[in-house]
Amino acid sequence: MDAKKSVLILENRSLLTLSGVTGIRAFDDRTVMLYTVIGELSVMGKALILDQLSTSAGEIRVEGDIMALRYGDRDRTGADGMIGRLLR
Repeated sequence: MDAKKSVLILENRSLLTLSGVTGIRAFDDRTVMLYTVIGELSVMGKALILDQLSTSAGEIRVEGDIMALRYGDRDRTGADGMIGRLLR
């Protein structure tokens, strides 16, 4: 079994609790883009708030009107440097 683990709990489309977070790419009140141990994840909605963030534990909590969750590139688990972004 793979040691990488990410747990996602979505309650009533208004509270998302996520573990296995390795970094945050960007966020505003409509989109939270982050990296997890299993790849990129975008959370889309309205009035989104990063309610709780623990970088040491790799956990995050997002509150708001959550409309969509979209996983991206499975190999992107952390931020690239400047060269990595240019070569993509």
